[in-house]
Amino acid sequence: MNTRIRRQKLREIFDSERCIHPGSVFDPISARIAEDLGFEAGMFAGSIASLTVLGAPDIIVLTLTEFANQAHRICRAGELPLIVDADHGYGNALNVKRTVEELETAGIACLTIEDTLLPRRFGASGAEFLSIEEGVGKMKAALAGRQDPDLIVLGRTSAVGARGVDEGIRRARAYLDAGVDGIMFVGIKTRPELEAIAAEIDAPIMLGGSGAELQDAAYLAQCGVRISLQGHQPFMAAVQALHDTLKALRDGTPPADLQRVASSELMDRLTRDASYQAWQEEFLN
Repeated sequence: MNTRIRRQKLREIFDSERCIHPGSVFDPISARIAEDLGFEAGMFAGSIASLTVLGAPDIIVLTLTEFANQAHRICRAGELPLIVDADHGYGNALNVKRTVEELETAGIACLTIEDTLLPRRFGASGAEFLSIEEGVGKMKAALAGRQDPDLIVLGRTSAVGARGVDEGIRRARAYLDAGVDGIMFVGIKTRPELEAIAAEIDAPIMLGGSGAELQDAAYLAQCGVRISLQGHQPFMAAVQALHDTLKALRDGTPPADLQRVASSELMDRLTRDASYQAWQEEFLN
């Protein structure tokens, strides 16, 4: 697994003047599909990891080990640069340092560390945020955990939606001063919000949970956005397809009559069957 090449490819995107939409992936096969279809990066979200590994909602019950192991399986399957949502770093600043070490070893190209107070505090209602000082400590710890300078570390905040644009900018500036490579903003809904942020932030921006008017990649690129997420519909679509297929079988549909089943040709391509056949011929005969 050549992590250097994939990290450098993603850095080239961050250093460019364009914006890409990464493919939402969750396992080796989904990552290969995204790579074969021409996506330039993959995105592995914490919410999707919880669904994939545990079948649990996104309430921070997944462990770092479980997340890193799944990220490693995805990275090992191909050459797609992988961006991951490392949530709050699975604890305090020391845990953040450990999180970066484990995810870098897993082969990822980029990670985000957020300033939301997680997991939910006893008695709390609604989102709570770390103090900026604690958030800065987490960013510094993340950078201290990085061994490969090509690994991209982004600060992440959803403060814009909860506390306004000015607070989002204030937090972003503090994290950039701490040394992170860019900022992920979650929950920006309008062009005026993004333009106000772009005017104050001179660093690569990543967007998630954006409003409908923030889908034009050319416009986003002009505002300094380099990565814009489109959501995680691929996983939801896979769940629906699996549900419908199992239901059809349970209801008595003959296997030969099932619809929209992957062809043997597609399965051979995604499992890299030709390579395995060649290796068998070379090493077992």
